[in-house]
Amino acid sequence: MPDAPRAAEGKGARPGRRARGPRARFRPARRGAPLPLLVPALVGLAFLLLPLVALLVRAPWRSLPDQLTSTEVWRALQLSLICATAATAVSLVVGVPLAWLLARTEFPGRGLVRALVTLPLVLPPVVGGVALLLALGRNGVVGQWLDSWFGITLPFTTAGVVVAEAFVALPYLVISVEGTLRAADPRYEEAATTLGASRFTAFRRVTLPLIAPGIAAGSVLAWARALGEFGATITFAGNFPGRTQTMPLAVYLALQNDPEAAISLSLVLLAVSIAVLAGLRDRWMRAT
Repeated sequence: MPDAPRAAEGKGARPGRRARGPRARFRPARRGAPLPLLVPALVGLAFLLLPLVALLVRAPWRSLPDQLTSTEVWRALQLSLICATAATAVSLVVGVPLAWLLARTEFPGRGLVRALVTLPLVLPPVVGGVALLLALGRNGVVGQWLDSWFGITLPFTTAGVVVAEAFVALPYLVISVEGTLRAADPRYEEAATTLGASRFTAFRRVTLPLIAPGIAAGSVLAWARALGEFGATITFAGNFPGRTQTMPLAVYLALQNDPEAAISLSLVLLAVSIAVLAGLRDRWMRAT
């Protein structure tokens, strides 16, 4: 009768279900946080939330519609949206191929190139603006030739705002797309090439659909970073209303003359940031 216990288990088990092992049944119990960890965690949370709460408490809610519909605020908002979108488009055109190069090819100095690509993440934006002036200014390394050969002047223009925002936003897109490419299975591309497709066709028809969520997430992050850029913009493009004055620059200027307008603009930027976090929440939840 050695098979009797198994037969009894088979009779009692429901059809179509597999017996779960101890690992599948084990779920770690959630316990309360110890006090030495809970207290500093709450302090850190309060430290992050208190300025935002103060912004909401001191916001001029009654005059907010008038503040947001004023000509100066509307011009800054419109310019910010246009420049941030243009900077994101530039980042997409050059950032996706750069991310593919870092993730799919082997070449000497790839680690150094990756470090240089991510340098604007830690570089102070003002330093980035100075570097852009030295490179693309009228007397810059490349800017002098752009001015003399093509008559193109980038500093203190709307195009200069796009260049400054793209400089600081590009690494966010490259990092996001490169991470998605590394997580994607390269055998699909290899199968496409063995069937006769060129590497570019395999990238366009196979790789791009696979990494579309990473491109979308990187684009949103790059757009949000470009929208909030201040240091590189004011250094490289200046602060001219209607031409280079974006929303962060308008906040800085309004804080000295009209604090209520500064708070209103800050609320708009806060709402955009929350919208970005809400849009990326599903992707982060799936990643965890």
